[in-house]
Amino acid sequence: MDSAASMRFFISLCQKRSLSATALEMDITPSAATKKLASIEDQMGVKLINRTTRKISLTPEGEIYLSYAQKLVSDMDLMQEAIRNQSSNPAGQLNIHAPLGFGRKYIAPLVSEFSDLHPDLAVRLTLSDKHVLPPDDAVDILIRFGELPDSRLIARKIAPNRRFICASPKYLDQFGRPETPNDLLNHKAIALRQNDETANLWRLSKGNDVHSIRVPVKLSSNDGQVALQWAIDGHGLVMRAQWDLAKHIREGALELVLEDYETPAADIYAVYQQKARLATRTALFLDHLESSFLTQTTSTDYW
Repeated sequence: MDSAASMRFFISLCQKRSLSATALEMDITPSAATKKLASIEDQMGVKLINRTTRKISLTPEGEIYLSYAQKLVSDMDLMQEAIRNQSSNPAGQLNIHAPLGFGRKYIAPLVSEFSDLHPDLAVRLTLSDKHVLPPDDAVDILIRFGELPDSRLIARKIAPNRRFICASPKYLDQFGRPETPNDLLNHKAIALRQNDETANLWRLSKGNDVHSIRVPVKLSSNDGQVALQWAIDGHGLVMRAQWDLAKHIREGALELVLEDYETPAADIYAVYQQKARLATRTALFLDHLESSFLTQTTSTDYW
């Protein structure tokens, strides 16, 4: 019998002043009630109740036990109520880390929406393209792209996302449109350097046909928007994620090449700590993320 249940039983017994009445209230047999009282007294190591054939009364130790039990049970009830209120009206602070460009364009607006839905919750959004460690006490949710480096991490796939190679029509009209991965060797590339990745090594595959091409780099940057703008300006080919390209493809500022070839996965994941139960604020934001991106990936934001 756990301590909380023991205290609730004892409080009921003191109120009813009858083992049989307490047994009836708790839907147990009188003999089970007698055993519960004996178990509590054994645990405390003292006699708590004086029993006669006509009535029961508290020993001095029983008075002390009752006094503390009432306070502790009251505090537990208040705690449970606070947790229930938190579940419906989450408070506290939620810490989110996301890539700079993606976070600015997509995560920040979702945080704004989420804040309107839960006004008592504070959110700290950190945007950076620097490599960060898996979530800890300082980061509740880490947004990242591509396959996870550690299978022990807990991650939730928020949305599918592909990388594509593209260039401006101006560049392609001047230098030609690559038809095979090896044609990339005759082109100028714009490299995005992040997290010490090999920026000029582009991997493409179609079925069992796999290519790793070291593209000739003309310009490089650690800022995705800068690299994208250079491509729009006609300086070369760039490999970028679908979410970043969609608007420019639809407007005709960029054109896809080698579209039939797959590039390394860039699916969007939310990584978080492994816990028996997520904090309500974390679970709610994960649900908000997933439902929002489900809407976006079926809208004109993607092609």
